[in-house]
Amino acid sequence: MSEQHRLRRRRISVVVAILATTTLAAFACEKPDNDNADEGAAVLHFDTARVRLVRGTDTLHLVTELATRPEQRALGLMERHHLPDSAGMLFVYPSMQSDSSAFWMFRTRIPLDIAFIDSGGTVRSIQHMVPCPTTLAQGCPTYPAGARFLAALEVNAGYFDKHGVHIGDRVMLSDSSSRPGRGTRQ
Repeated sequence: MSEQHRLRRRRISVVVAILATTTLAAFACEKPDNDNADEGAAVLHFDTARVRLVRGTDTLHLVTELATRPEQRALGLMERHHLPDSAGMLFVYPSMQSDSSAFWMFRTRIPLDIAFIDSGGTVRSIQHMVPCPTTLAQGCPTYPAGARFLAALEVNAGYFDKHGVHIGDRVMLSDSSSRPGRGTRQ
């Protein structure tokens, strides 16, 4: 194959990649006709799982959406206007994340609390996050974990305080006693 032919194939590949990215971004950002729709839920499918939040001798039950793939973790709860009281989103990573890894609230419309969970299912850090009012991602603050984590659980703001959830409590999938990372697809 000639050098000119290889360069042309490379340019075509780059153009296709740019078009695919642009199309995906336009689709993800498009506002549906129904203003009450949860836009993020329409873009990607999230599996759900029951989660047990064990604190002392008490157990709380939540139904969570699982964000196990990079595109799911990137979208998270963006553009949601409501989250039921006993619901949340569990972000699961394939490996431990740094204590400096952070979440942000760009295009997230509801205030949230987030618990960062280690490989044993123990809550290591809890942060309160507020919606970012700017339309520019660069203007949004970040919320660093402050502890290494394998999973992160987002719930409505105030949920952890209301139910007395603290650092050291445990989060487990209800269908097993395993840590959050087991039994989920990557």
